[in-house]
Amino acid sequence: MNAPFITQSIPRYASAEDLIAREQPAEPTYILWPEKFRVAARRFLDAFPGDTLYAIKSNPHPYILELVWSAGIRHFDTASLAEIELVRGRFPEAHCHFMAPVRQVGTAKTAFEKFGITDYVVDCDFELDKLISETGGGKKLRIFVRIATPLGGALLELSSKFGTTQEDAARLLKRVAEAGAVPGLTFHVGSQCLSPFSYAQAVEMARRTAQMAGVEITALDIGGGFPAAYSNNDVPPYHWYFDTIRESVNTLPNPKKVKLMCEPGRALIAEGVSLVTQIILRKGDKLYMNDGVYGSFDELTLPGWNADYPVRVFGVNAKGEAVSKAGGPRPFHVYGPTCDSLDMLPRPLMLPENIGPGDFLLFENIGAYSIALRTNFNGFLPDRWAIAGN
Repeated sequence: MNAPFITQSIPRYASAEDLIAREQPAEPTYILWPEKFRVAARRFLDAFPGDTLYAIKSNPHPYILELVWSAGIRHFDTASLAEIELVRGRFPEAHCHFMAPVRQVGTAKTAFEKFGITDYVVDCDFELDKLISETGGGKKLRIFVRIATPLGGALLELSSKFGTTQEDAARLLKRVAEAGAVPGLTFHVGSQCLSPFSYAQAVEMARRTAQMAGVEITALDIGGGFPAAYSNNDVPPYHWYFDTIRESVNTLPNPKKVKLMCEPGRALIAEGVSLVTQIILRKGDKLYMNDGVYGSFDELTLPGWNADYPVRVFGVNAKGEAVSKAGGPRPFHVYGPTCDSLDMLPRPLMLPENIGPGDFLLFENIGAYSIALRTNFNGFLPDRWAIAGN
């Protein structure tokens, strides 16, 4: 039986403005939007032609897992025993897939024997040998060989660490089939992929790999990479991705026999979380707020990352109402609360000229990789929560 939903104990508000007006929070506060989680999940459950696995690395907080589960997601992309235990501890009937290509010694054995996990990924002989040794191999396993994809279309590449060439993947695929396991292929086109064509290109690489191996694959995991709506990014409609994937998969031999999977992270959760921060101090064009890159804003500092969270500014008037601040925008350098001078958002924010101490910034679509990467450096750990909307 599933544990009771702990999100039921979180304070609830009609809107972000309602929270700001009633609480005027001096600490950073995450706002959860359950309806946005439901909408994001339905995009995939209704239109993606296969199983949707939530990549919990993007945000493993128990509140997030509960909202993803309540939205209808039942499959989870897990990369460690800790993640498997986290999911199964709350949802014993959840389907976990161990999709990390490199695993610590003994973890596959525990995952297989204790939790019944049967899906695994490899990209080299050493990991394949270790996996077969720890699990015994055979048809009870479904083993995906990961191929590297070319850079292009995504803000962050994810093939320099994991994935191998098509030629080497073909050789590994033959080994998987010879070991009696169910053979599959997988790839990752990169994070925040803004080009649906990247998936078609990668599926074609998978087709050629299977052809070289002379192995009929029965499973294809197309990974993650589906984008979220951020400032500075032109995100295509999701149906463009799903239509492109469906058309490219139909080029595979016996496509109806291929079980398709995907691993969205940010596309399922980014829009479901907002963050309220407060301005502590203003020095000319410098603003100091109560959260920063050691807290919720680490991802903004990644090389090549040019996306920003949409932001709105609110003040509280004499009646105690949260009001949107207007005024000619100008660029501000925004610093976090720690004593480190590196604690600064990497790009200036265009904010109203009349912004000042006590005002609130509402950052939207901040659910992915913000909470997962936060630290308690200098004792600042954002961990206050609220729920808004229906």
